[in-house]
Amino acid sequence: MHKQQDYITPVSVNNLSDLFYERVKRSANKVAYTYYDETTEVWADLTWDEIARQVQLWHTAFRHEGLVKGDRVAIMMRNCPDWVIFDQAAYSLGLIVVPVYTNDRAENIRYILENANVKVFFIEDLNHCKELIENEDVFKGDRLKELVRIVTHQPVEGFSNPLLVQVKNWLPSYSETIERIKLEPDDLATVVYTSGTTGRPKGVMLSHHNIFINAHSGAIFERFDIDDVFLSFLPLSHMFERTAGYYMPMVIGAKIAYARSIDKLAEDLITIKPTVFVTVPRIFERVYNKIHDQLAKKSPVAQGLFKLAVNVGWHRFLLQQKRQSWHPKLLLWPLLNKLVAGKILAKLGGNLQLAVSGGAPLAPEIAKTFIGLGLTISQGYGLTETSPIVSTNKLDNNEPFSVGQTMGGVDVKLGDNDELLVKGPTVMQGYWNNESATKDVIDKDGWFHTGDIAKIENNHIYITGRIKEIIVLANGEKVPPSDIELAINSDSLFEQVIIIGEAKPFLAAIVTIEYANWEQFAKQNGIATDESSLNLAKTNEIILKRINDQLSEFPGYAKIIRSHVVLKPWDIESGLITPTLKLKRSKIFEKYENEIKEMYRGH
Repeated sequence: MHKQQDYITPVSVNNLSDLFYERVKRSANKVAYTYYDETTEVWADLTWDEIARQVQLWHTAFRHEGLVKGDRVAIMMRNCPDWVIFDQAAYSLGLIVVPVYTNDRAENIRYILENANVKVFFIEDLNHCKELIENEDVFKGDRLKELVRIVTHQPVEGFSNPLLVQVKNWLPSYSETIERIKLEPDDLATVVYTSGTTGRPKGVMLSHHNIFINAHSGAIFERFDIDDVFLSFLPLSHMFERTAGYYMPMVIGAKIAYARSIDKLAEDLITIKPTVFVTVPRIFERVYNKIHDQLAKKSPVAQGLFKLAVNVGWHRFLLQQKRQSWHPKLLLWPLLNKLVAGKILAKLGGNLQLAVSGGAPLAPEIAKTFIGLGLTISQGYGLTETSPIVSTNKLDNNEPFSVGQTMGGVDVKLGDNDELLVKGPTVMQGYWNNESATKDVIDKDGWFHTGDIAKIENNHIYITGRIKEIIVLANGEKVPPSDIELAINSDSLFEQVIIIGEAKPFLAAIVTIEYANWEQFAKQNGIATDESSLNLAKTNEIILKRINDQLSEFPGYAKIIRSHVVLKPWDIESGLITPTLKLKRSKIFEKYENEIKEMYRGH
């Protein structure tokens, strides 16, 4: 970073298609994307010019399907160059892109395709929506009546549906002369369906201007460089990755490398050696827990060195931020960096200059640990409805426990109940075919109501909870459950946590534990490893101690009095979490209604 700039600005282009072709013009022979070729089992590169030629083929194929400006086309693919090619070919014809999560449930996929009247659906393979394809009723009558083609990346076997075709048989052998549709900034670029923790997903309408302004604002917020390498692994169906990990690097001219999977992320970090990493707190939580699990097995000297490295590194960070004065202990940093910090950061590739964290709050202790080890983290905040970035921390004014300062052109203020309101060019056009839902969140003055409770200090935004999720105990105490859940999740024993207590005399918790962790925990505490031991009085007592050990700095009313243990973590298929891994609280409360009643029996 910080060496040279070749940014594309809103002065030179005004839509995402022009952005792509301007980048091709400026950087034709430069590597645009790196991906793992599963056929040859090697990492491969694609230049901007090579990508543009593929876009022309897809443009031609779309035209052969008779698609016209404004038609919707959907994509359900893991991150790869084909995602970009599909996206840009669609824009070149003025089509509206509808991303679908690869791990979403068939009923949600069906609803999105129907609600958006999708005409072409591009999927990786039939496993991603086998249940949908196998259900012939889907293709009868008026259901999916607009759908003319389902294109699969992988071979189609065992299905004879006339809509199905493999991409290599769908793409023409040559491209026709590309005739791009003229796009206006306010033309609709995409409809992104929010995963939603309650009810049906809503389609967020974002224009070319919404997204491009957000991507450009992110690029100029810090000084990125054309030689930067972004590692992309968050799903491109989520606007955080799509804006910050796809369009923003295009503005900059930086390279994007696609991680193979979360399971192989650690290997890919070392192989790719990215300079920029757009991520979510869950990744830091996993690394943090792994570090502490390994530390627990080491000598007191090793544990002391680690704590000293974090302490000195954190002081060093505060000094850089001009919030702390120099101290003689800083002289230890070169040695501590060599013995401790450098070795840990080497496992993240050794070249990481910036980690952008968003999507959920990052626990203060975790942020302090990684920043203390020398990793630059900028925590931010946004929503799909705001394209998505509202704020992020500038590196020369980085308050890690906040979500930073507002991006260029974005205005914020606090409304009733300290709700954060947002206004500006990145706020969505509305919800697709849902005017009433739009009016519920965008008031007559154009302020978008986020539903998040916040405070603003020294131009930094601090998110303190969700209006709809605040728990009011029977004694009137108001408890934001997310803070407590975040603290409990810092213990590597627990995979997921949900806090209960609305109108109750005390707080209770349901926690999920991976089987391997449960087995180790049970053996250490002399408990039988079978499921019948999960909620015995002895188990509950030990679990409660582990939980409350994480809450020592919380007020007394935040103590957890009862718990219920679940051995199988909640997943998307069960309908208990969203594709973005957010808990569906009402669904979880409904599923464990009897267990919750039992925890409060007699109170």
